[in-house]
Amino acid sequence: MGRALIGTLVERSHEVVALARPGSEDKVPRGCRVVTGNALDGDSYAPYLYAGDTFVQLVGVAHPGPGKAAEFQSIDRKSGMEAIRVAKQAAVGHFVYVSVAQPAPVMRQYIEARAACEAELKASGLNATILRPWYVLGPGHRWPYALIPFYWLAERIPATREGARRLGLVTLAQMVGALTNAIEHPPEGIRIVGVPEMRSGAAA
Repeated sequence: MGRALIGTLVERSHEVVALARPGSEDKVPRGCRVVTGNALDGDSYAPYLYAGDTFVQLVGVAHPGPGKAAEFQSIDRKSGMEAIRVAKQAAVGHFVYVSVAQPAPVMRQYIEARAACEAELKASGLNATILRPWYVLGPGHRWPYALIPFYWLAERIPATREGARRLGLVTLAQMVGALTNAIEHPPEGIRIVGVPEMRSGAAA
């Protein structure tokens, strides 16, 4: 998601600064400034944050699953909390956070970690956009395409319609579009963007 977003932002003439782990600098798309640091230690990249910046937080466990509860705390929650802490210190203008659709009947530990970061962000006083996808379709994430007929049916049954829409699938292109819209249209206060808005393109 980060690579696709960087490419889109660079094409749209945004000045992008990307955080990379030491040794991974070459994996970052061209056209942006690369800084090295540790996403779990906000002080490692705090010097590169300035008042009025837009901060986009995309760090998290790859391929979340029920067996990764400890990682949700040590990576997802930790990186989010550190990012909010240093963003507040720097007085950034807009914080963009990718959370997860909620409530949901599964992945409770994952949702708890993301919800904790949402609560911290809301208490921070920062202007923020919180995006809540459920599952993003893209390279390496194609098996859920088989579920599309079931979603189609569930969205047409009154008893399951709201949940099916809130926990719907979004494409990588829709996700990048929602992120780009959020970056280019910062809110005053907190804005929540759910799956229906991402899928309709009405995320701004």
